[in-house]
Amino acid sequence: MSTYKTYIFDLDGTLLDTLSDLASSVNHALRSVGLPERTEEEVRCFVGNGVRMLMKRAIPGGEQNVHFEEAFAEFKRYYLLHDKTQTKPYDGILEMLTELKSRGARIAVVSNKFQAATQSLCNHYFKNLVDVAVGEHSGVKKKPAPDIVEEALQKLGVGKEGAVYVGDSDVDIMTARNSGLPCVSVLWGFRDKEFLMDHGATRFAVVPQDLVAG
Repeated sequence: MSTYKTYIFDLDGTLLDTLSDLASSVNHALRSVGLPERTEEEVRCFVGNGVRMLMKRAIPGGEQNVHFEEAFAEFKRYYLLHDKTQTKPYDGILEMLTELKSRGARIAVVSNKFQAATQSLCNHYFKNLVDVAVGEHSGVKKKPAPDIVEEALQKLGVGKEGAVYVGDSDVDIMTARNSGLPCVSVLWGFRDKEFLMDHGATRFAVVPQDLVAG
């Protein structure tokens, strides 16, 4: 895996353990409109397709619920204020990124999390380690469409040759495939190995150090 020159990383469940803060923000939003709360394990299953889809899955009736837009707006407001309360890099992530940078690798983060949160989290936790951070924003399709991967590569000033996509979910596997990139699925994130294999994963990293091993 150490032969790659460019690394495109997913964020939630790959670089950062964001689950507790996501669950807290979901439940705050649900409480704000009088809806029942969700467990952390339920929220784990809801993430991966952007925050609007997260709230569609969390709210009974999804977008058809009369409280949806109010709860969604409150989630976004609250999460931006509390996205670093319990969130932290997984063990070994900072060391892995530092090693890749020392080897001259280009590093980007692409996330279905909205742009402001993606950039805020990357600036806070990975300053000087991540070259480009791209989140959900208007005019660009979310993953598994290849759009934000292609935008990240363009901002890095590199092509697909020598690039690899690293993520923890089925969405990431499809994103890599749609982007024409090899995919490494990590096993410390939000999905287990059996689930990932069922969705087409063939290469795995058990710990972050696997990404820099020869």
